[in-house]
Amino acid sequence: MKKIFLLLVFLTSFLQMKADEGMWLLMLIKRLNGVDMQKEGLHLTPEEIYSVNSSSMKDAIVQFAGGCTAEVVSKEGLLFTNHHCGYASIAALSTPEKDYLTNGFWAMKKSDELPAKGVTVRFLVRMDDVSARINARLGNNISAEDRKKIIEEEYKAIENENSENGKYTVVVRDFFNGNEFYYFVYQDFKDVRLVGTPPSSLGKFGGDTDNWEWPRHTADFSVFRIYADANGNPAEYSESNIPLSPKHSLPISLKGYQPGDFAMILGFPGRTNRYLTSYGITQMVSKDYPAWVEASKLAMDVMKKYMDKDQATKLDYASQYAGVANYWKNRQGTIDAVYKNNTIGDKQKLEQTFGKWASTPENQADYGNVLKNIEGYYQKISERNVERNYSAQLQRNVKYIIAGYTLGNLFKTYSEQDDAGKEAMKQKVLDAIERTYDGFNENLEKEMLVKMIDLYQKKVSKRDISKTLMDVKTSDLEQMATLSIFANKASVLAFFNNPDRVLEADPIRQLAEGFVNDQKSSIEKYTEIDDRFQTDSRLFLDGLMKSQPDKKFYPDANSTMRLTYGNIDTLPQRTDRQYFGISAKDNYYTDARGVVAKYKKGDEEFDLPQKFIDLVNKKDFGRYADPKTKLLQVNFLSNNDITGGNSGSPVIDGNGRLLGLAFDGNSEALSGDIVFIEEWQRTINVDVRFVLWVIEKYGNAQNIISELNLVE
Repeated sequence: MKKIFLLLVFLTSFLQMKADEGMWLLMLIKRLNGVDMQKEGLHLTPEEIYSVNSSSMKDAIVQFAGGCTAEVVSKEGLLFTNHHCGYASIAALSTPEKDYLTNGFWAMKKSDELPAKGVTVRFLVRMDDVSARINARLGNNISAEDRKKIIEEEYKAIENENSENGKYTVVVRDFFNGNEFYYFVYQDFKDVRLVGTPPSSLGKFGGDTDNWEWPRHTADFSVFRIYADANGNPAEYSESNIPLSPKHSLPISLKGYQPGDFAMILGFPGRTNRYLTSYGITQMVSKDYPAWVEASKLAMDVMKKYMDKDQATKLDYASQYAGVANYWKNRQGTIDAVYKNNTIGDKQKLEQTFGKWASTPENQADYGNVLKNIEGYYQKISERNVERNYSAQLQRNVKYIIAGYTLGNLFKTYSEQDDAGKEAMKQKVLDAIERTYDGFNENLEKEMLVKMIDLYQKKVSKRDISKTLMDVKTSDLEQMATLSIFANKASVLAFFNNPDRVLEADPIRQLAEGFVNDQKSSIEKYTEIDDRFQTDSRLFLDGLMKSQPDKKFYPDANSTMRLTYGNIDTLPQRTDRQYFGISAKDNYYTDARGVVAKYKKGDEEFDLPQKFIDLVNKKDFGRYADPKTKLLQVNFLSNNDITGGNSGSPVIDGNGRLLGLAFDGNSEALSGDIVFIEEWQRTINVDVRFVLWVIEKYGNAQNIISELNLVE
């Protein structure tokens, strides 16, 4: 009864939220006051949005494949998410003979739906605040090592207390740089199947050119379904599984939207650093991100060279390439936006104000040296961070390093087993080999190995470089790969079936193990410095909140469910972009005319299926045309505060109805992960009516439409 009362207390505060920046954790809504959301256009009760004891809107929102968001839109477990969120699964299901990524796919009946291997969706069951419990055992005077030990003990205890013997996944996270702690109870479903996807020419229309830019004209959506066992519980894939009957599914609005209309987004934003200091931002844009951008671009160039030669390779590397390209443009855009928007200068002004507060007699002891310590930290780790960015891209893109280390360790463990142990472990090893070498292009990977290590040697300071990578001759690398156990799938399987060589003498194994051990040594070398920085960061944010008692603070994103709300909004028109008949005052949406106007036959980014062009030219938009403009609206803008991980999140109107799917931000505000700029921050969304039109008119998948609750 007490828990229910507390839930009502903080949720009644929901209606005083300020329509401003913030990705709000539902348990923290009790902290907010100001603008009444009902006055902004919300017509729902708090319990209809979040409830522990009854079905609510949060029961229709899932984390999709670990890095995106999706929403349940039917009583049979149908999911909408972004095309780029389903991209890896669609590519994995595709072959040159059945190229669903290029040509699209529509299941006309449930038996046609395709298992999306490895995809899990995660429902939030409940969450709770354990800050008092954990902080009672902590203090500023305990060592970093003791602090970590206590937190780890509490995390494990809380997980055990709430998992119900493994029924649920329990995750405990720290917030506000370790000043507060919350736990989350999740239920994970592993049988997820592809129901429909437009061809990549629609789902990825505009490619890298339009990525992060407005106006946009893309059908960035895909359709999946969740399956469960006969009792509605999570289960591994089985033909006997049935569509999930969800606690809640979102109705879909065909009414449309106007500037100023209420818009709310629930999702799982990945990571922000809104409380990063000016020293951290300077390090990021002058050192860290330039290294990331350079290494990413090199990896992209290597992949593109081979992808352009062969369709199978293009499919095999499509997801990896898209992921690298997305962050490559994001990181460069962040650098540009930080300088353009004077983000560092604004942070310095805030730090000056904090410094005055921290230097007073009552605050000096706890907070007086915090900023000075943080500045000193970045001076000490500057070149180490550069190494980590080049290293991160090397680890992400060089599969020989991955194979040599992970498979090498697995082979080592396997060899140490007795006969019974080997038999029990055999399938695990074979599965790992299959995953590692699925779509493995040997020539591409050899060139990636050589070029990424060559770049690393040239760019990383001698003080922080991996000795293993520094000592290897890049001219020897291709031959090392050729002679290695890990050269290709056939050679790995041959070794596994008949280990006729010494594993630890293998050149790729030695390279990979040496590199990883060098990384571990670097972490140990900087452990004390990093621990001190964590303490200073925690104290800085604690002091920042105490120095501004009237400000409502929200925690940085960390892949937990958040709510952001705002309105349908516009952006100032730019002279370097085409708007295809949309006026400045109407610059909150795009329509199908713009898609066709951008069409370039045979172009990788702007080609279109002829069927799509014909349908648009006929203007057969039916009930999906906007009631006011009479146009088939494609994408639209809102001023919601989102980041990576929100991809696929539902944009919801004041009645709890789906308006569209969030899929991108805008280049003017690519510094948004570290600072919110109200003038520029926008979310780019795909209009759900365009989604439905593509499904029905282009895909002829009326069976999907018939499942949905459409509200005129």
